[in-house]
Amino acid sequence: MAAVHLGRLLGPVGFARTVAIKRLHPQFAKDPSFVAMFLDEARLCARIRHPNVVPTLDVVSLEDELFLVMEYVHGDSLARLVRTAHDRGEEVPIEVSVGVMIHALHGLHAAHEAVTERGTPLEIVHRDVSPQNILVGTDGVGRVLDFGIAKATSRLQVTEEGQLKGKLAYMAPEQLERDDVDRRVDVWAASVVLWELLTGRRLFVGDHAARLMKSVLSEPIPKPSEYASDVPAMLDEIVLMGLSRDREARFATAREMAIALEATRLAAPQHAIGAWVERVAADSLGTRGGRLAEIEGAVLTSPNALAVTDAATSATLPGDGTLSNTERDAREPRPRRRLAIGAALVLVLAAATVSLATRSTPTVEAPMSAAPEPLPAAPPQPAPPPSAEPAPSPSAPLSPSVSVPSSVPAAKPKPSKPKPNCSPPYKIGKDGVKVPKLECL
Repeated sequence: MAAVHLGRLLGPVGFARTVAIKRLHPQFAKDPSFVAMFLDEARLCARIRHPNVVPTLDVVSLEDELFLVMEYVHGDSLARLVRTAHDRGEEVPIEVSVGVMIHALHGLHAAHEAVTERGTPLEIVHRDVSPQNILVGTDGVGRVLDFGIAKATSRLQVTEEGQLKGKLAYMAPEQLERDDVDRRVDVWAASVVLWELLTGRRLFVGDHAARLMKSVLSEPIPKPSEYASDVPAMLDEIVLMGLSRDREARFATAREMAIALEATRLAAPQHAIGAWVERVAADSLGTRGGRLAEIEGAVLTSPNALAVTDAATSATLPGDGTLSNTERDAREPRPRRRLAIGAALVLVLAAATVSLATRSTPTVEAPMSAAPEPLPAAPPQPAPPPSAEPAPSPSAPLSPSVSVPSSVPAAKPKPSKPKPNCSPPYKIGKDGVKVPKLECL
């Protein structure tokens, strides 16, 4: 249905990352049913957020082609790793098998629990869990991928009546019998994968589809320890419980099975799984690493790299694909804007200085002399009769800087004085504090 390519995702300010691009084959790109299935994969994967699921980064529609951009994982599929190990005469370590399947089960559970933006369960069922769809990276993490034929309540493309999708050897009995399926079919398929990892052989075989289906539906399922004596009994119980043909007797969720496997304490840590992947897939990973270096180097040295980056910036942004004002400002500084901001900061600082000076000015009870020593108090004088002085004119301005207490008689108006010396506009008090000259205010 599709081919997977390596690519580079380019962004602004030199951002770049390696990605995997699933490209729908041209003969399918014009088929509405295949296109709908392809879009289903992207839409469903976007709602699954878990480290054990390969995330989808973008979907690109270009003329008559569709591309699914996914996170690149430096590793290989479980199927290729097992085949390479067997070609060397090696068996997959039990600890690695258990560890990888724990990761895959947690990823499946995340898919089963995925919801829409409004919180409605999507009821996703992978329906194609197999070694080909489990990716193991050199970081020691197992990841589930390829939800292209997953079932969900909101799927755009509905499976035709009587049509089977998936690999027969990993299908649950109820799936083969075209019964209603739920998350427990993925538990069955994961148990088949674990059985094969532990034994190093296929569980259900047949030279044609009818015989293979009969094997899945009716033939006895042996314990893994019958073919691998080093498999402990507790693993036999877990695997056979997941392979119960009565789905009510299976694990209810993939997480339950993962927890049961974790309780055995047989799972290898991530660094051990990663070391095993690096050793088994050393040749293929080395070849691919060289190709990745060529791709990254070609992008860096290409004369069109900057143009490509700029085009990606304006074409792949979220929303309408245009640069927002903030993004333009970040990329193109504006001198006028900086000057305006600087002027505003100066005004704010000046206002703050004036405010602090005003708050630090003490309350003045009487006019103060410019001399550093205070003047002696004048002797009290009798108050003039009320009729001797005319009432002050309402239009006469009052000095806002002088407050006369009610207990002190009003002073006689003084003759005008020459212009005060306001350089500097303050004087030094006894305590060394600068006090503003009132005549200069």
